[in-house]
Amino acid sequence: MQNDTVTLYRPTGPQELDLVKQSGFKRWPPRLPEQPIFYPVTNEAYAKQIAVEWNVKDSGVGYVTRFAVRKAFMERYAIQKVGGESHTEWWIPAEDLEELNDNIVGEIEVIGEYRK
Repeated sequence: MQNDTVTLYRPTGPQELDLVKQSGFKRWPPRLPEQPIFYPVTNEAYAKQIAVEWNVKDSGVGYVTRFAVRKAFMERYAIQKVGGESHTEWWIPAEDLEELNDNIVGEIEVIGEYRK
């Protein structure tokens, strides 16, 4: 990606991916009331781990997506380390998700699909 963007990864299940498809692979759907934070991760390996361990377990299939966001927007948020060295993610408050969507450059790509 370009120097003025940050590459983010997101593990997702089939329901969320269907909503992304409906947006033309341009936007993430609004969070549900019990989802106050949107959690994209910093690397593909961690996204794959979550997709396999959580999404496949919950729905039989998990996907890894990749997308670019303008660096100026992402600089507002600190990277959070939530486990091992590669377990790093951004915590985007749900109320900021529409603005994040407005700062996506290009399309949300599916780069991995995992099944039982």
